Amino acid sequence: MPVFDLSVTPLRDLNSALHALPEGSNETHFEVVNPRGSHAVAVGIDKPVSVDVHGSVGYYCAGMNDGGTVTVHGSAGPGVAENMMGGTVVIEGDASQYAGATGRGGLLVIKGNAASRCGISMKGIDIVVHGNIGHMSAFMGQSGHLVVLGDAGDALGDSLYEAKLFVRGSVKSLGADCIEKEMKPKHVKLVAELLEKAGVTDVDPASFRRYGSARKLYTFNIDNAEAY
Repeated sequence: MPVFDLSVTPLRDLNSALHALPEGSNETHFEVVNPRGSHAVAVGIDKPVSVDVHGSVGYYCAGMNDGGTVTVHGSAGPGVAENMMGGTVVIEGDASQYAGATGRGGLLVIKGNAASRCGISMKGIDIVVHGNIGHMSAFMGQSGHLVVLGDAGDALGDSLYEAKLFVRGSVKSLGADCIEKEMKPKHVKLVAELLEKAGVTDVDPASFRRYGSARKLYTFNIDNAEAY
């Protein structure tokens, strides 16, 4: 099991080792110690390896992940799992702004709170936040799912397309064209599946409320000019 101590080893060596793994390699589990808030830790993984980061990281950790499992035993700075395409990223602490931005696939789990713009422009990623999320989360969310066990800040789902949002706590306000929708049995089942994937076993999936697009901002309509 390769161990990278970022207090003595350049970050480039870690990412280069992850990128250079041959198909079928026995090196499937990496440990990272003393990350000391380093930026761009474990980015661009494209193989089914696991990376455990023992400490907090800076911006863009696990960006562009496609098949790896990255666990941060600490908190993460801005843009964690940005443009993720597959695999799993778990943040044991809190995440800063725009977590999971433009994510196209995979699962992002934040066991603490997420700051503003969580899931901005999400394009297929699934995000489960155990705590609260900040303002403008899921702004222009195109597809995928955002599940929040806590509360949501202002302007949730502003200019939303077809991403599906589920919040168990309170929502301070909804953004333009985002409305509350009926929580049907199929949605309860969906939330239950996402909670199970995220390791949440003690929360009733029927206790969430569902939010989605009113579909009034897809094309320009003079009657809605003031909403643009």
